[in-house]
Amino acid sequence: MVIAHTGIKVTKDDIAKVAEWYERTLAPLGYKKTRSFYDGLATGFSDHLDGNDADWWVSGVLEGQTALSVVVPNSHHAFIAKDRAAVDEFHKAGVEAGGKCNGPPGVRAHYGPNYYAAFVFDPAGNNIEVAYNGPA
Repeated sequence: MVIAHTGIKVTKDDIAKVAEWYERTLAPLGYKKTRSFYDGLATGFSDHLDGNDADWWVSGVLEGQTALSVVVPNSHHAFIAKDRAAVDEFHKAGVEAGGKCNGPPGVRAHYGPNYYAAFVFDPAGNNIEVAYNGPA
């Protein structure tokens, strides 16, 4: 199954700082901000070369939505890195941008002998993983 796009919802008050965090933190993976709608309430990011599509979205709660419409903090999202260095760079960028370490870069042998990953909580409390599952 191919996933076209996914993302998280955060409170309207947090949207700017969370979108900025992802812009800085996903840069080592080749992601950049590619779209913004509703006066910044929905911000899309992509690593596509054409720069048009967005496959990762950070969205605020729209008027009329209830608190139940917001993704529960500590949801988990994983991105694939091109190599171990990108995992390391993601972790460093995520923590420097204000995220909280939830597991430094390293091999996670329980997922596989070459599964190299790092985990950072974003400013909204979501657990973001970046992994590389190839040779060292």
